[in-house]
Amino acid sequence: MGRGPDDSPPEVNRRLEAARLEFDAQARRFEAAKAQLQVTLDRVRAGRPHREILRNSAFARLQARLETMPVIEQAKGILMAQHRCGPEEAFDLLRRASQSANVRVSVLAERIVEQISSPEPPAAVETAPAPRQAADPDRGGAIRPARQRA
Repeated sequence: MGRGPDDSPPEVNRRLEAARLEFDAQARRFEAAKAQLQVTLDRVRAGRPHREILRNSAFARLQARLETMPVIEQAKGILMAQHRCGPEEAFDLLRRASQSANVRVSVLAERIVEQISSPEPPAAVETAPAPRQAADPDRGGAIRPARQRA
């Protein structure tokens, strides 16, 4: 006759029970780790601001471009007036100055607009890709380059 579960030697039963207990303990540890990871994931999702979530999306990139476009267009207009050039050349000047200064185009454009619109020039800070120009009263108000600061 074959052996039944009650006919097993005590050593086999003891090992089988130990294996069952270990499996149950591992399953409980796994469930606890899974629950902790879920809590962490929920905190990360809830704690991230909406702007950060959208940062890498195409919508966010377009929205950022729309926000910076007006100041870039203003800076282009300033450069067009100063250099008597077209919009493409003005943007090229802005882009090249941005690259050489290692500053974003929008940041450089903001600086140019601020510099032109401020009543007094900032103290010894040259941010524009070209020197400022001012009206020359001796030549009937014609635009002339401003003097370079040392």
